[in-house]
Amino acid sequence: MNGPAAATTGAGYEVRAIEPAVLRELRARDDAGVAREAVVDAEGGAPLRCCLRHSEAGERLLLVSYAPLRRWAAATGADPGAYDECGPVFVHAEECAGPAPGPGYPAAMHGPLRVLRAYDARGHILGGTLLEVPRERATEVDRALREVFADPAVAVVHVRAVLFGCFMAEVRRR
Repeated sequence: MNGPAAATTGAGYEVRAIEPAVLRELRARDDAGVAREAVVDAEGGAPLRCCLRHSEAGERLLLVSYAPLRRWAAATGADPGAYDECGPVFVHAEECAGPAPGPGYPAAMHGPLRVLRAYDARGHILGGTLLEVPRERATEVDRALREVFADPAVAVVHVRAVLFGCFMAEVRRR
């Protein structure tokens, strides 16, 4: 990824893709300790966490195990304990341009059911906000994120898909 990891900004927060240095590590060996094989996405539509968009048919992808809270905790000195999770995410097999700049939550990554999972500075879950918002109304996610970050105890938020539980993006205070 050549571009910035911060995909978009909103009032007091930024939605972040996986950092370029972390992507290099994940492409070599993921957070489960496995070197994954690239595949060609024949149909397109995979949610890419490296550039916060969906894949196009013919792109080379990796499905890697990623531990977003573990990575955040290592950078901040937090200890998430049992809240540390490792799960599957799609990334480009090679470096990409990163997320497109723009204001607000990346609507292209939104689906009808998402959860905003809030964590405190220790890396412990504070709670979650279920969003039943269709893609065409994805701008409503910005309002929900502002509400979550209104709690001063919230240090970081993970956007997750409800149906598969997959990590979609990290949101941090600016």
